[in-house]
Amino acid sequence: MSEVRLRAPEEGEAPRLKEIVQSAYAPYVKRIGGRPRPMDDDYGKLVRKGVLTVAEREGEVVGLVALERGDGEFSVDNLAVDPAHQGTGSGRALLLRAEDEARIAGYDAVHLFTHETMTESLALYERIGYVEYERRDVGAGSLVLMRKPLG
Repeated sequence: MSEVRLRAPEEGEAPRLKEIVQSAYAPYVKRIGGRPRPMDDDYGKLVRKGVLTVAEREGEVVGLVALERGDGEFSVDNLAVDPAHQGTGSGRALLLRAEDEARIAGYDAVHLFTHETMTESLALYERIGYVEYERRDVGAGSLVLMRKPLG
């Protein structure tokens, strides 16, 4: 498998980003009992806002991460990798980029959350050092809040 390249997306790539998110989150719709919020985000707007980084392999965009700064926290708002490219290191590379950006911006941790039924995501986050610190009931299960201290 080729090496992953990380870069800012171009506005014309918004439809591909939406497609990646739709396919990455589709398996969870039934588990959660509804559409995860990232499935309905406006990716053209997010590209223009400058909060996205994409992962590219052999010229194809295969994943994305959306980052947020606010309330004293640096957060991963969305991480999605095309199912055909999951397990290739693209998600890990995007999370490492988030850590780098958080350090540069002066934060001491990266925060994220996921639904408790998204067990594959929970396993990835735990493998790379994220620790659960809270659960919040959202009616159809719980959100798992996690953070990774940066040292």
